Amino acid sequence: MTIRFTLRQLQYFVTVARTGQISSAAAESNVTQSTMTAAIAELEKALDTLLFERARTGVTLTYHGHLFLQHATAVLEAAADAARHPFRERSGVAGTIELAASYTVLGYFLLPHIAKFQKQNPGVRVIPVERDRSQIESTVGTGETELAVALISNLIEPKRFHRHALARSRRQLWVADGHPLADTPQVSLQDVAPFPYILPMVDEGELSALRYWSDAGIKPSCLLRTSSMEAVREMVALGLGVTILSDMVFRPWSLDGRRIRTVPLASPIPPMEVGLIWLKGRKLDPIADAFRKYLEVSVRQHGGA
Repeated sequence: MTIRFTLRQLQYFVTVARTGQISSAAAESNVTQSTMTAAIAELEKALDTLLFERARTGVTLTYHGHLFLQHATAVLEAAADAARHPFRERSGVAGTIELAASYTVLGYFLLPHIAKFQKQNPGVRVIPVERDRSQIESTVGTGETELAVALISNLIEPKRFHRHALARSRRQLWVADGHPLADTPQVSLQDVAPFPYILPMVDEGELSALRYWSDAGIKPSCLLRTSSMEAVREMVALGLGVTILSDMVFRPWSLDGRRIRTVPLASPIPPMEVGLIWLKGRKLDPIADAFRKYLEVSVRQHGGA
């Protein structure tokens, strides 16, 4: 049997998956909520599977929806590439560049873009180097690193660098399926405070979290610290605690298949912001400049900042 669906349906599906809300996805796509709902329903019918689980708080990907998201994203990327360069000749850019990136950016955002860029530019080799925020600021500042992709919302001396935002990822509460807050339409930090709070010790996540807790004048009842994102997911899924993290690092399942839910926050917590940085006054070499331009265009066309 031939499965038929349109690129527009895939675009709607990816937008709903990213926003977690039919209404938000419809507003972002400039269509009515009923149009968005119908498109998703038609896609699920064509695939003969449920892609989203519906709740009062929004929608979350099912296991099959999570798998299909990878394929849908790949199809949209290929279509966008064909539209941009239908008869593109091979790039004349060649050489090697070291690209600094933090743990979160490298693992959850950057690697697919590096792979695609190298496929389009076979003469280029991009070597990702994992560094923390202080190392990135230091090496870019001294010229040792020409270009980096980092959490620009964490920079200590942002005025030293050119910055180009690529993606902003909202933060939401993560809870286990069946948690008392799981079906709440929105939660405040005051609602979250009584529950053990899991504090990821990666990419200065503990500093960001403690900052917005402190700004709200609220203190979590108990802090559970870990440097492993998989440990965070497992603890949340087992009901050992809750956490607030960005959609970029969210996965709806722990490693052993336990369900994780997200709940929107009523409290004004800033999103996680990923972007390019390079030293002010420095002219990028052709390889770095080509990769910079590629990211600025490619990420924007796929739901970035």
